[in-house]
Amino acid sequence: MAGPSNTPGAAALSAAHRPPILLRTLNAVLVGGGGYLLTSLTEQPEVWKLTVSILVGGAALIVPLMTGFASRLASVEETLATHDSEMKELVADGLARVNEVTELFELVDRSALPRDEVTRLVRSATTAGTAAPAIVQDFVRVEVMRLTALMENLGLEVVDREGADHDWIMALTGCAALTIDATSTWADRDLWGSELGARFLCAQRDAIERGVRIRRLFIIEEPEHDTLELSRLCEDQQSIGIEVRVLALSGLSPIARITGIDDFIVFDEALSYEIGSDLRGVAARTVIDLRSHRVAHRVQQFRTLWEAGQ
Repeated sequence: MAGPSNTPGAAALSAAHRPPILLRTLNAVLVGGGGYLLTSLTEQPEVWKLTVSILVGGAALIVPLMTGFASRLASVEETLATHDSEMKELVADGLARVNEVTELFELVDRSALPRDEVTRLVRSATTAGTAAPAIVQDFVRVEVMRLTALMENLGLEVVDREGADHDWIMALTGCAALTIDATSTWADRDLWGSELGARFLCAQRDAIERGVRIRRLFIIEEPEHDTLELSRLCEDQQSIGIEVRVLALSGLSPIARITGIDDFIVFDEALSYEIGSDLRGVAARTVIDLRSHRVAHRVQQFRTLWEAGQ
């Protein structure tokens, strides 16, 4: 078996693994011995030789220890300062979140919305896409953003959306408590024979059973457009309790015709649901308007048109 290696590399490695305190002690002994030799050259008494060698050796041992201690103390202070800063940021961020959550709950408590329903919405939105595929998570995010935009726009009293929104009209019909006053141009006659038209009439029948008064004004261009098909449609709607009239635009005064007439529905005289059509007569824009002056204008406009209808 080969003996221990005596190469310079092995010696350096061995020295590197020696304990620092042992090296410092050895260094202190060497320095103390050097001090003893120097005092011997000056022929000092033995007590001074020992005193000087002890002081010098002790200083050689203590000074590096104190220097290392000071360095470590500075490092500890720096670490504590960094930790303290991080803790302050963490606590500040936590307090900000707590304040935000508290403010949100206070807003919910002060609002007319049921607190349980709002909590249910938040909980459902945060858990719906947890383990779902990416497309479901994206769908949840889009729907939350859409609902958020709706709530924000309702706060501004005007909600605008491209195309027709059937969910809005069905929900508003289900929420109406007093009146529903609606105009219907002959361009949307296909609606009443569709599945949506059937659901819409069922929702209106339910509203009438709740005590809601519903009036619908069918608007045509000329009196001769009052066809048998339109007469049957009016009879069908009257059979479930809807008050129906027909208005020919040619019989209106010039002032009334200038104002322009789009399909609109006034719910409880508090909200105007309006549908704007493009040149082809297709629904291109849907607006929910809560502004009091706009709703008052629609209420007066419907009253004028209703009185002119037959």
